[in-house]
Amino acid sequence: QVHLVESGGGLVQPGEALRLSCVASGNILTFEAMGWHRVAPGKQRELVAALTTGGRANYADSVKGRFTISRDNDKNTVYLQMNALKPEDTAVYYCNAIGGGSVIRGQGTQVTVSS
Repeated sequence: QVHLVESGGGLVQPGEALRLSCVASGNILTFEAMGWHRVAPGKQRELVAALTTGGRANYADSVKGRFTISRDNDKNTVYLQMNALKPEDTAVYYCNAIGGGSVIRGQGTQVTVSS
């Protein structure tokens, strides 16, 4: 089974940027889509962004225009560029690999946006 390892989280001030990375132990092109979701304290899981193998990207309304999902197939890595961060973006961010009716998730990386 493919394993996913996220990195890049941290503590930033409102308006700053972070780039999250997700390295897969296998070929990400074998999945229908790669994505990121987040879980904030006291809130339900939210799908933040997803990128299909065909290159179509979808974003949650709350992050449109600020976040960008991309991938490097040669490195089996998916990125989430997060700009203009807001306190409400504070959450644990998880990478997903979606395919064959199943979802593989990483262990998550904490993002905290606070002044």
